[in-house]
Amino acid sequence: MEVYVIRHTPVLVGKDICYGQTDVELSDSFETHLKAFTEELPQDFDAVFCSPLKRCTKLAEGLSLSNIQFEKDLLEMNFGDWENKAWNDLNQDELNNWMSDFVNIQAPNGENLIQLSTRVNSFLEKLRNKDFKKVLLITHAGVIRCIWGNILGIPLKNIFKIPVLHGEIFIFKLGKVSDYDQIKQLS
Repeated sequence: MEVYVIRHTPVLVGKDICYGQTDVELSDSFETHLKAFTEELPQDFDAVFCSPLKRCTKLAEGLSLSNIQFEKDLLEMNFGDWENKAWNDLNQDELNNWMSDFVNIQAPNGENLIQLSTRVNSFLEKLRNKDFKKVLLITHAGVIRCIWGNILGIPLKNIFKIPVLHGEIFIFKLGKVSDYDQIKQLS
C-alpha cells in the first residue's frame, strides 16, 4: 500500500513551549499550506487517518477528503505535567534526567518514547493488514519519526536526527511484512 504522511502545518506556539498533546492554534500560513496540499496530494485515498488534535483535524477537514478516521495512536507524545509550559520553566533536574534517556524516562504523568513508539507501531501493524491501496496519515513530528524508525530499523535514541518539517509530505510503501523485517530475513 502507498502511504502518504503529512505533518500538520506551523502552529502559533513558540519553540520554547512544550505542547505535545496540547490543542494549539495554527499559524496564519495555514491557508497557503492548505492550497499547496490541495494541488500536490491525490484525491483517491482509500482512507485518511488523522490525529484528533485540531492542528491535524483542521487540515483533514480543509482538504475535503472523505473516509477520515480520527486515530488516537497518531497523537503526539504526551508530555504530562510539562504540557503547554516553557521548557525553561520546567524543573531542570527532571528535564535533564529526561533528556539523558528520553527513550525510557517519561515526563511526569506523561509518556516516554518507547510508549509513543509502541502505539505508533501498533497502528502500523493494524494498517499493514488492511487491503488499502493508498492512505493518508495526518499527524505529528514525533509520530512520523517513530514511523521512519520502525520502517528503517533506526534505534529510538537516534530518531530525532530525522528532520520533519511542518507541512512536509512523506510517501512510502507499506507491505504485509515490514521492509526492515524483510531485510533482516535476507541477511
